[in-house]
Amino acid sequence: MREIDFHFARFISGLCPHDDPDIFMGAALVSNAAGNGDIYLDLALSAGKPLGESLGAESRLRCPELNAWTEKLHASPVVGSPGELRPLILDKKNRLYLFRYWNYEKKLADLILKRAQEHIGVIDESLLRNSLQRLFPEVSDNGIDWQKVAALAAILKKFCLISGGPGTGKTFTVANILALLFEQAGDGRLEILLAAPTGKAAARLSESIRTAKKTLNCRKDIIDAIPSESYTIHRLLKTIPGSPYFIHNSENRLPADVLVVDEASMIDLALMSKLLEAIPATARLILIGDKDQLASVEAGSVLGDICDRNRVHGFSERFCKRLEKITGKEFNVGIEHDNLKNGLQDCIVVLKKSFRFTDSSTIGQLSRSVNRGDVEKVLDVLKTSPIPINWIETQGRKDLFQALAKKIIQGYAEYLKTTDPQTALERFNRFKILCAVNIGPFGVNAVNMLAEKALSREGLIQPEQDWYMGRPVLITRNDYNLGLFNGDMGLTLPAPDSDNKDLYVYFPGSSGQLRRFLPQRLPEHATVFAMTVHKSQGSEFDDVLLILPEKDYPVLTRELIYTAITRARQNISIWGIEGVVRAAVSRKIERTSGLRDALWAS
Repeated sequence: MREIDFHFARFISGLCPHDDPDIFMGAALVSNAAGNGDIYLDLALSAGKPLGESLGAESRLRCPELNAWTEKLHASPVVGSPGELRPLILDKKNRLYLFRYWNYEKKLADLILKRAQEHIGVIDESLLRNSLQRLFPEVSDNGIDWQKVAALAAILKKFCLISGGPGTGKTFTVANILALLFEQAGDGRLEILLAAPTGKAAARLSESIRTAKKTLNCRKDIIDAIPSESYTIHRLLKTIPGSPYFIHNSENRLPADVLVVDEASMIDLALMSKLLEAIPATARLILIGDKDQLASVEAGSVLGDICDRNRVHGFSERFCKRLEKITGKEFNVGIEHDNLKNGLQDCIVVLKKSFRFTDSSTIGQLSRSVNRGDVEKVLDVLKTSPIPINWIETQGRKDLFQALAKKIIQGYAEYLKTTDPQTALERFNRFKILCAVNIGPFGVNAVNMLAEKALSREGLIQPEQDWYMGRPVLITRNDYNLGLFNGDMGLTLPAPDSDNKDLYVYFPGSSGQLRRFLPQRLPEHATVFAMTVHKSQGSEFDDVLLILPEKDYPVLTRELIYTAITRARQNISIWGIEGVVRAAVSRKIERTSGLRDALWAS
């Protein structure tokens, strides 16, 4: 239990006419649940059990029995039913919410379902058929072209979610969708906005769109019209200093006909709700992400809830017939039609073919086995596969830190041999050490210290001062004035012609250019030879070293392992103890959320 949970519970209790330990306990537990990423507290799971069982700790206190607890909560002036304006909300399923999370969840579900039920008015189907044949030529394996299906869903619906693992062509598909939309618009103007949760993810989206534009088979004026500049969601919505609200909202919507948002798995419930409120009712929304990645740091698992991750839905019969009419081909996905009234099943397309990791690729096999929770297959692939997979059992190894120091020098020496910012950043992003936790001998803090010592002994850096040539930094707090955001990575290098005296920190810009800042101007930051898997979301590296802690932690889940593996473009090394790997792959993130029920129950 955190200190803030007790403070919140005392505040809520102070609003009641009489002190009641059951109200205090409910308030403290729902606050703690939100801190752990849950949207509500399931009273049925906690009722009658020792308090410590709900918190994963020891405690002599016991939660009340369910009926007595719900009666007291319903009778309290601080607890309301859904739709009432009270600090806490208790629904008919015995789910206790903080009001703000109930409100965000309700708004988001309503906004998504409204979009899912609406169809785009006028579509030139003849033009669309010809455009699809040109932009998505027939595949030779006679299978379903899921990229083409995703494109059709995005054209026909106001809401489209495209999910897929690494190398499935998500941004390539989106670039082609934007070309289709411009062709449908004819001479009409089309305002397109690109966004992502972090600056790093926004920069990658820009780079991916620029690359995809080079391959588009359409008119040059359309290619030129497709934007490549991407914004962070916070920058797009325009923050109000000192406020959780944005300038763009339901009363002042974004000037957009199409909004594309990448890395949607990183977006929490509150931000997604505010984002959808700010989108014009007439605009299309296209979300891109990987439903199997880690959920957002803040509360919620929005992308997984929208995808209804644990089930496979078939498209509606109406949607399939529309696709067949446009493409002239039978559309049989081998799944029974799912004729939900809300139409959401027609808005979600999962890209299944990876062009980076084929079915025979060992990294592809490893990531798929992790997703399935197939522990024995994961260990078999780790232990028997040659490069590009490298498994090191760390238990009982006395030379582990020497081996890690050697790996650090091999991975980072090249970028430290140049003072050219562009070259250095390119080399730096070839290799990264990922950790599951910050603390402990195999956490981010210890590994960063080891890296500085190893590179210093090798004469590659001189870390006697806080700022030294070659120091990599990770921004950990947004600074909207400087345009630096949580997750941005930069390198400390000398200014040209300064005899290595004037140090600046260089960051890649969203348009491909470099930006530099004096170190003293940076917002909160940290050294980043190693980073957490959470912080690595939105990034990719040629070679990744994942270091697992020496004991099991609740944060070790299959989603974390999968996310780390899929950061690697070429090679993945995993160092850890077999028992820790077993525990992590067996553990699946399960956050409480009513969003999935609200979206898929009808």
